[in-house]
Amino acid sequence: MSAGLPSHHSASGPRGTILLVDDEAEILVALTDLLEDEFSILTATSAAEAFALLQEHPDTAVIVSDQRMRDMTGDVFLAQARQMSDAGTILLTGYADLDTVAGALNRGAITFCATKPWDPGSLRAMVREAANACRMRRTLATEQALMRSLFDNLPMGLAITDAQGRITRLNGLAAASYGRPMENCLGHTEAELLPGETQRASALSGVSEPMLVARPDADGQERWHRISRVALSGDGAEARPPETLSVLIDQDVTDLMDMERRARQADKMQAIGTLAGGIAHDFNNLLTAILGSLELVTDLQPPTDPNVARLFTNAMDAARRGAVLTQKLLDFSRPRDLSRRPVDVPELLVQMQGLLAQSIGGGGSRATPVHLKLPETPLPRASTDPSLLEVALVNLCLNARDAQPQGGDITISAHAAVLSDKKTEKRVVGRSGRPLPAGTYVVVSVTDHGVGMSEEVQSRIFEPFFTTKTVGSGIGLGLPMVYGFVQRNGGDVCVSSTPGKGTSIELWLPAVVSSNAPVKEPVVARKPDEYLRSILVVDDEPAVAAVTVGFLSRAGFRVLECHGGAQAVELVRTRPDIGLVVMDLLMPGMNGDECARRIGTLRPDLPVIFVTGFADRAILPPDARVLAKPFTREALLSDVTDLIPSRK
Repeated sequence: MSAGLPSHHSASGPRGTILLVDDEAEILVALTDLLEDEFSILTATSAAEAFALLQEHPDTAVIVSDQRMRDMTGDVFLAQARQMSDAGTILLTGYADLDTVAGALNRGAITFCATKPWDPGSLRAMVREAANACRMRRTLATEQALMRSLFDNLPMGLAITDAQGRITRLNGLAAASYGRPMENCLGHTEAELLPGETQRASALSGVSEPMLVARPDADGQERWHRISRVALSGDGAEARPPETLSVLIDQDVTDLMDMERRARQADKMQAIGTLAGGIAHDFNNLLTAILGSLELVTDLQPPTDPNVARLFTNAMDAARRGAVLTQKLLDFSRPRDLSRRPVDVPELLVQMQGLLAQSIGGGGSRATPVHLKLPETPLPRASTDPSLLEVALVNLCLNARDAQPQGGDITISAHAAVLSDKKTEKRVVGRSGRPLPAGTYVVVSVTDHGVGMSEEVQSRIFEPFFTTKTVGSGIGLGLPMVYGFVQRNGGDVCVSSTPGKGTSIELWLPAVVSSNAPVKEPVVARKPDEYLRSILVVDDEPAVAAVTVGFLSRAGFRVLECHGGAQAVELVRTRPDIGLVVMDLLMPGMNGDECARRIGTLRPDLPVIFVTGFADRAILPPDARVLAKPFTREALLSDVTDLIPSRK
């Protein structure tokens, strides 16, 4: 008889598949009539045919087989079928085969047996029971496979412990947290697996668990883990497990804690930006007027009395410190755009020697010699903002000086480094935690032999307002400003420090292959008729305008002055001799950007230099020329001579 094709569904849901095996066709017909209204039926007249059907239909739920068949007895066939399928098995036999049936039942080869002739109700009940049992086994196996997969693949460590705290099961992440293979963790308690763990654990707010615990990973790096424990128990006595079990949940929260730390830092920066932005413009106007006026007074009538000269110098130094403090706040909270260009770092360091000698290596009890260690071979030029690099190096040197209270010296060195993209080579990882991209770098380092720093202090030195100095000696913004500058410059900062032996901080700056940047000539005073055009100075603060006009007039320029945007537009309309506008960005009535747009409609070719004490340049076009307040005479004249022609 050929095999019948099963019908897989009924109105009530999936139908179980039954395989009927008998070498008598009449028996198969009778069994089919009995069961086909409830099950999908497959039939076979031999053991070989039945094995083939089992391979084709692995979803078979029950196998009903006659004991006496020509090619194989039923008990042997069902025992072999058990190796292929987890289906329930029912043996049909006569009274003479009871010993065989008993042996098959004892060996587990069959689930039920029925005698011939069978009772229809009893046989249907057996088949139904065997099908239900098969369905439950398969459901349980599926659930177990799902649970096992979840247990092994969840992105957290899981471990099951008994009443004595011994681990009875765990997944790979839990074993990795203990630093041992899985098989070496079974049967041990946490205290046995981590005998030397430092108990730097703190309970989360208001609860005893979960706990935060610091553990080293395979590379020795500290990782933070949130450990939770959940006891397994049922609601009723019959649902309660025979012994007390607990689930230990181990979550690596290092990245989450870093994210929270960065979020807190961002909140601090937003507060700083709001504060600094509110005061920077007015404060930098005052500093510009003070510094410019002092410099102009010194030019007009240099003091001959040593006491007067000393007072002038003190006033200039105090104003410069105020300007540096304001710029630190602005650069860190709202970093200004970098004016990157190819920079010869050794040449810049040589030019800075005078400034460093005066501010750090000069006379007094805190004098600290600064030495340059430069390579004999030329270095590639660094792509950076030279003014911000100078500020960063001054900050690092001041910190190095303060780190040597008993005296010492500072070494500034520079060298080139080439990083390849080969995976086999060790990559340089800076303070950002990310490997530096492949390429050529100019590395500038500042080294001292002072008190050094512990690992805990090193991890916090770039946080805003963190400082190890005494009150009044620092506000904790110097190093964060350095870090922010190098990050925006496309590089990174590397720190090496040992308590009692000193510190070395490296600034990795991307290099450029070559540069054809023109060399600027120093600005010297010229006669007014040497320049083809006049310069219009626009600033709502008369004191600042007076300083700007004074700097330009002393350099030989013809200068016009006004204090509002509308007046500036009118002067440009009526004075074709104006060849450059130096204009404040933030002014009442008409802002500098609006005034520049109106001037642009009248004179599209007229260049404008924006002067501002505020770091936000979002309102200006990307190619705008910007001069930050407070500015020096050299910075102003450098920009002006780039834009206004002379007769020579």
